[in-house]
Amino acid sequence: CSNNYGPYQHPEKLIPLFINNLLNGKQVPVYGDGGNIRDWLHVKDHCRAIDTVFHKGAPGEVYNIGGNNEYTNMQITRILLAALDKGEDSIRYVEDRLGHDRRYAIDSGKVQKELGWSPSYTFETGIAETIEWYKANQEWLNKVLGKSESATQTTTVAEPAGARPAVAG
Repeated sequence: CSNNYGPYQHPEKLIPLFINNLLNGKQVPVYGDGGNIRDWLHVKDHCRAIDTVFHKGAPGEVYNIGGNNEYTNMQITRILLAALDKGEDSIRYVEDRLGHDRRYAIDSGKVQKELGWSPSYTFETGIAETIEWYKANQEWLNKVLGKSESATQTTTVAEPAGARPAVAG
């Protein structure tokens, strides 16, 4: 499967990490030149694909699930900077990890052709929805990150706004 993104994704992952950092006035760490390419799949599309394979797939067959959304990490960074009205000074270049894959993407032609599944989210629609979700759910994010609540907040545990979908990887 491609890289997932969407609501409830753990904030250590690239997209929620960058959104959270930018919302809180922090820089985002871009590895190397930011040219690493990933294919992105919205978590709801991933869940629909799994359901499609479960119900329509042939036993023993392998179905790759891809988003058809290949972007470099720098492109993702600039999309998020623009969406959150931040400048290039919000980027902090860091040394690339040893052995960091330059590109990986999935050919999902088989699941599309044989089972009729295709992503319903464009990256533009999915990322806009994801940004809005993280903006609306800072309390959830802080809880996951282990940040203490301020003295003025209650300690009641409440679900974030919106229905709870599957967790993005």
